Amino acid sequence: MNLLIIGGTRFLGRALVDAALAAGHSVTLFNRGQSNPGLYPQIETLIGDRDGGLDVLAGRQWDAVIDTCGYVPRLVGDSARFLADVVGHYTFISTLSVYSDPSIVGMDENAPLGTLEDETVEEITGETYGPLKVLCEKAVDAAMGPQRALHVRAGLIVGPHDLSDRFSYWPYRVAQGGEVLAPGDVNGRTQFIDVRDLAEWTIRATQAGLSGPHNATGPAGELTMSEVLDTCKAISGSDATFTWVSNAFLQEQEVAAYTEMPLWVPPEGYEGFDAFDCTKSIAAGLTFRPLAETVQATLEWLTTRPADYEWRNGLKPEREGELLRLWKAQ
Repeated sequence: MNLLIIGGTRFLGRALVDAALAAGHSVTLFNRGQSNPGLYPQIETLIGDRDGGLDVLAGRQWDAVIDTCGYVPRLVGDSARFLADVVGHYTFISTLSVYSDPSIVGMDENAPLGTLEDETVEEITGETYGPLKVLCEKAVDAAMGPQRALHVRAGLIVGPHDLSDRFSYWPYRVAQGGEVLAPGDVNGRTQFIDVRDLAEWTIRATQAGLSGPHNATGPAGELTMSEVLDTCKAISGSDATFTWVSNAFLQEQEVAAYTEMPLWVPPEGYEGFDAFDCTKSIAAGLTFRPLAETVQATLEWLTTRPADYEWRNGLKPEREGELLRLWKAQ
């Protein structure tokens, strides 16, 4: 394929570039040149802006485009309309946050979607992010036609170069050893997808001309939080021990779900948050590498960070120690 990637130099974008090049495809990047501008000197990069700066794309032809960073429907619609006559296929990276009711277990692509009372809203918040992505999907379909548009509804993406720390915290913290505060139910489910698995499948799905919405998270079966922590311990070889504290305690102590406590959400009202149905994507070739490989690659990447790196998410050591003290004092 002759492939255009919007973005392409941060997290999923760079994994997509790597996967595309490894598969022998030709890649052109379109971005603002602000994130890691020298990452791919061997690749043509068109510098522009989807907000009024699309002209650099004029007069070109690509087999397909992958849009990694579309959040505002107006701008996604502009991009899709501009490219409708010059690309054969449009892959839009969406999110599992499009679904309106996280209490539903086993949500497939037909589950109810989020809506906005005012569809002109462009401010991205925790409440608007998912519904805005729904409108972005609709904008792509309107411009391209549904048969030429693939919507990859990704779950939590993890692995090397993840800047959110929403998974990386666990391999890092467990590798430090000692007593580790473990959240909630020892058998509580969790879901996420290695960025390389998502990227490789997205390239294959784009080449195949797959269309419509596809849930994309992992693994294929159930994964528990204890399996995640045990794998982190096995790979790091640390002496970590796990003290499991209850969901109720975490809520009483106002521990922020998914951010301060990565991979954890309170069970009430979120029963389906880590129980999405990805049968459609798996049938279309989505595969998952062993968790141990994800943990290993994440740990190796973490060693490249500066020693004074400020973690974006995860418990601070003092906070973890205080919570453990309070838990034992009950």
